[in-house]
Amino acid sequence: MQIEGNVFIVSGAASGLGAATARLIVGLGGRVLAADVREDALAALVGALGPSARGLRCDITAEADCQAVVAAAAALGPVRGMVNCAGILAGEKTLGRDGVHSLDVFARVIAVNLVGAFNLLRLAAQQMAAEPAGFDGERGVIVNTASIAAYDGQVGQAAYAASKGGIASLTLPVARDLARSGIRCVAIAPGLFETPMLAGLAAPARAALGEQVPFPARLGRPEEFAALVREVITNVMLNGEVIRLDGALRMAPR
Repeated sequence: MQIEGNVFIVSGAASGLGAATARLIVGLGGRVLAADVREDALAALVGALGPSARGLRCDITAEADCQAVVAAAAALGPVRGMVNCAGILAGEKTLGRDGVHSLDVFARVIAVNLVGAFNLLRLAAQQMAAEPAGFDGERGVIVNTASIAAYDGQVGQAAYAASKGGIASLTLPVARDLARSGIRCVAIAPGLFETPMLAGLAAPARAALGEQVPFPARLGRPEEFAALVREVITNVMLNGEVIRLDGALRMAPR
């Protein structure tokens, strides 16, 4: 799929992996519909990206919000891709010193990270299926963000790991569902990256996390995630796969 001249939806675009992806797409001549619940940060990003980007507040768990995002993207031009970076993290043990895991917390993480991602991708796929087919009959590509927690979930990550495991598991069936429409589906499973989820940690703590990575022994950079998104978009043979982006890290139980 060519990036230049096409429109891509990026959720969770206000910061971190989503912001880096939006910047890369615009830098390569594409247009971006940037979606996020954080309106101030979203406005700052869109202002920096210029006329090739538009921002829209979106709670990906709300059908009406996602419908509005897809419609706004279609108004910018042919919608050829969607990158799901929206997500939340909650740490809580199944049975801890303070009692049993909150069901509300578990349900909220699943609702945002898994149900919300599917909510947006299904509507984006509907729009992409209506676009004219390009080379090899391709119409679009969906990139979801999983996590190595899908495979190496740590203590206190039951909700997060389950949500990202769901993202990993839906990749192949969605790719198969959408194959006849010429739409690919791929997931990227990042390891430890410099994102807002880790920004609250002190610098020594972040450095210690980075040292757990075999090579390179540091946290991943959002631009490295975006570079893999670019490869997924442009390489039509990447489909139905979950790609670990983790520097060979395998998370310990704690």
